[in-house]
Amino acid sequence: MREDLADNWHISSEPEDPVTERSAFTERDAGSGLVTRLRERPALLVSSTSWTEFEQLTLDGHNLPSLVCVITGKGPLREYYSRLIHQKHFQHIQVCTPWLEAEDYPLLLAGSADLGVCLHTSSSGLDLPMKVVDMFGCCLPVCAVNFKCLHELVKHEENGLVFEDSEELAAQLQMLFSNFPDPAGKLNQFRKNLRESQQLRWDESWVQTVLPLVMDT
Repeated sequence: MREDLADNWHISSEPEDPVTERSAFTERDAGSGLVTRLRERPALLVSSTSWTEFEQLTLDGHNLPSLVCVITGKGPLREYYSRLIHQKHFQHIQVCTPWLEAEDYPLLLAGSADLGVCLHTSSSGLDLPMKVVDMFGCCLPVCAVNFKCLHELVKHEENGLVFEDSEELAAQLQMLFSNFPDPAGKLNQFRKNLRESQQLRWDESWVQTVLPLVMDT
């Protein structure tokens, strides 16, 4: 890990400023304890998968920005995809596949990640991915693979993006992380839209959406 950070991210084990602690993403003022994100940092992408043939993971690093991809979860094809990722020899993409405890997962989504990716597809076309619900609950924008009822949750160009295949996902990542971090970019706009959507609480939404249907019967 030390060699990878030094070779690919130009981060040494000893910070240049002795009163500042740095990671690949943040720096912490030792005096005040204030933690701020680095301007020149890689983007942090997170995906949660059960590592099955129904959630096929393929990564093409061509022309992508510097990324750290955290792919969480357990499943039968985890070792297969880990070997496949290792064979890619990415130059500016670091992939890690940890298993996170329940209390750590929301910290990753809400406090660290820049974008979530959902590879869930529904065999019935009637169920919505709970991993996207988790991400939206933490105001994390999502790129999600399309299926029949996904539009009920992911609003394309409003709270995230919908893609059909790996090529379209790669194009979306290039677009979203162009000039990253960009305060005026789509990622921040998606986050703003997610925060605004959370102003409508569950009971208020029920009154607006379900009650009229019940009253008509």
